[in-house]
Amino acid sequence: MAYTIPALAKLAEQFERMPGIGRKSAQRMAFHVLSLSDSEAAEFANAITEAKRNIHCCPVCQNLTDGQLCPICQNPARDKSVICVVEDAQDVIAFERTREFDGLYHVLHGVISPLDGIGPEQLRIKELIARLADGTVNEVIMATNPTVDGEATAAYISRILKPIGVKVTRLAYGIPVGGSLEYADEVTLSRALDGRSEI
Repeated sequence: MAYTIPALAKLAEQFERMPGIGRKSAQRMAFHVLSLSDSEAAEFANAITEAKRNIHCCPVCQNLTDGQLCPICQNPARDKSVICVVEDAQDVIAFERTREFDGLYHVLHGVISPLDGIGPEQLRIKELIARLADGTVNEVIMATNPTVDGEATAAYISRILKPIGVKVTRLAYGIPVGGSLEYADEVTLSRALDGRSEI
């Protein structure tokens, strides 16, 4: 008979449900929570509850925010003529770290994935189309991941946006910095050739 403490096992199970967390990591996290003082544990639990209660989607770009609008939509210095369409809120953070993009974003909250039962109606595509109605946006950059579902989603949205008359572009993909051509697959090399630029 295996030795278990039900409350500890339940706590570890909750951590294990998180993406990228395996059984051993979940157990370590559960034991760490048990080592917290009562006030630290309460602060940890309150942070989860408060985040769940206060964070919602920005009504404009669908990014996560705890305000009426997200800070990017509120910023008057952002270029309102360009929208970068991403799969998830984490992608916005990745782009913002580069400090290279000064336009706006639109978060789809997933990709079209028939195998997972996710169709276009489950994504925030209608909200994107509504943003294009006033003619302010000149370009939509499709920045979904280079997966089968990501590519299918980008192609689907591109077909919808073409009749509106807005320019639709796709991120260039290719060899990562520090990568070796020897280990690159054919698709990556092909994308690198297609996305080449003058130096």
